[in-house]
Amino acid sequence: MTAKLPTPLTLTGRHIRLEPLERRHRADLWATVGPDPEVWRWLPSFPPASEEEMGAVLDVRIADEEAGESVNFAVVDLASGRAVGVTGYHDFSARDESVEIGGTWYARSAWRTAVNTEAKLLLLTHAFEDLGMGRVFWKTDALNERSRAAILRLGTRFEGIHRRHKCRADGTWRDSAYFSMLADEWPPAKARLAERLSRA
Repeated sequence: MTAKLPTPLTLTGRHIRLEPLERRHRADLWATVGPDPEVWRWLPSFPPASEEEMGAVLDVRIADEEAGESVNFAVVDLASGRAVGVTGYHDFSARDESVEIGGTWYARSAWRTAVNTEAKLLLLTHAFEDLGMGRVFWKTDALNERSRAAILRLGTRFEGIHRRHKCRADGTWRDSAYFSMLADEWPPAKARLAERLSRA
């Protein structure tokens, strides 16, 4: 069976809503994330210095989506109604039944909350159960220990390091750590994520 490609849609949980990323999210993301250097430390662009520069960051994601290369979401906190981060599907193939979850960043206020757990539960459920993907994967800077630990907590497998994989914003070269989850690994991972979320 060939999988279906992701398309823009809204996914809603108990704590967050994933909705198609648009420029209207710029103000929220500037207010909640802003130029926090720790948020932007491992991202491929320098911290935005203004709301307009935040808009330029979003424009890159929106242009990638218009080119058919990604599907991007604003992560909206249901309690406040404000966008607190961004995530998306990337590098997808219906023929290979594979999709990357990535380009994820959150306001520091969302760290160690239910936000990331529920976002990943929504994205993984849609990828495996609606789109029919056989493999979901993640990559992160090999030096980003916090991200690597968060990805492993989802129930993924570490696949290895791609050396000198990407050029960072400062011109240095990044090694990327790759992780994946296969369709037959999803049911127990889903149960663990749902149980963790029930305690949030």
